[in-house]
Amino acid sequence: MTIKSKIRTIKDYPKKGIMFRDITTLIKDPVGFRLVIDNLTQRYIQDEYAFDVIVGIESRGFIIGGALSYTLGRGFVPIRKRGKLPGDVESQEYQLEYGTDSIEIHKDALKKGERVLLIDDLLATGGTALAAAALIEKLGGTIAEMAFIVDLPDVGGKKKLTDKGYTVYALTEFEGE
Repeated sequence: MTIKSKIRTIKDYPKKGIMFRDITTLIKDPVGFRLVIDNLTQRYIQDEYAFDVIVGIESRGFIIGGALSYTLGRGFVPIRKRGKLPGDVESQEYQLEYGTDSIEIHKDALKKGERVLLIDDLLATGGTALAAAALIEKLGGTIAEMAFIVDLPDVGGKKKLTDKGYTVYALTEFEGE
């Protein structure tokens, strides 16, 4: 069994022509979920990926980031959609296909100089990841690496992130499918 084989594809969602990669079938499967967490744990337990804290992007980044925080013994910081955090927040707007959206992080969530492992489920255009990185950097943190379960290389997000100097890792990819 592979991680990729446990990811369901839903045709024409959220609109015609899109092949939506749904990780809920992967994380529902106990072996699939364990494969994700074990693979990421083995990668990030190594000193070469030294970081202080895991930051997960709402919402599926919470699932993976929370489990990884436990296995690696690191704290977890959420990046949430606008209006969901109770304390003083830093906000970052980013482009969607039709308009803009905003994500937020608590202003006291990171210390200056902290190294961050940024986690989300899927990398497509890279817009959310770039906005999350901007938030982390506004607070004085630095990105050690960005990790995803799935990369969609044809959409161009990975290139956008690496062109900005970020290191990107994905467990699997769906190329041209």
